[in-house]
Amino acid sequence: MEQFTGRVWRLGDDIDTDIIIPTEYLALKTIEEMKQYGFLPLRPELAAQIRSGDMIVAGKNFGCGSSREQAPEVIKALGIRCVIAKSFARIFFRNAINNGLLLIEQPDLYDDVKEGDTITVHVNQAVDYRERQYPITSLPENLVEIIRAGGLVKAMRRRNGLA
Repeated sequence: MEQFTGRVWRLGDDIDTDIIIPTEYLALKTIEEMKQYGFLPLRPELAAQIRSGDMIVAGKNFGCGSSREQAPEVIKALGIRCVIAKSFARIFFRNAINNGLLLIEQPDLYDDVKEGDTITVHVNQAVDYRERQYPITSLPENLVEIIRAGGLVKAMRRRNGLA
């Protein structure tokens, strides 16, 4: 069973793709150039404070707004290991999976967790926080395969013997 532990960044409801990466920075050539502007309208300091392996825990409707693939790519480039939210916008969910970013829907953790605390994710089983387990729904194996490969293109290359 895969598991990992990381520090929590707590965000609210309705975090849209314009908050994740504002439109004016989409003209930059690479995700590496864009990532420093992640979450700028909400918390200008956040992108510089995130470290590899950190996790975002958010409320409902995370990733709403425009359907831009750069949003999950920026989150991943910042080093976020996974996003746990009460719910996700459907197109963001698919874009995140296609880019190899693990998303977990969990309805109760957000109400209890404090920013800066540490949580442990047991993939497809539960999230541990302060001696309590928060159950999570298993993702289908084909989506887990895409995430493990680092995204849809990499998964298909691997499946077809091209990686």
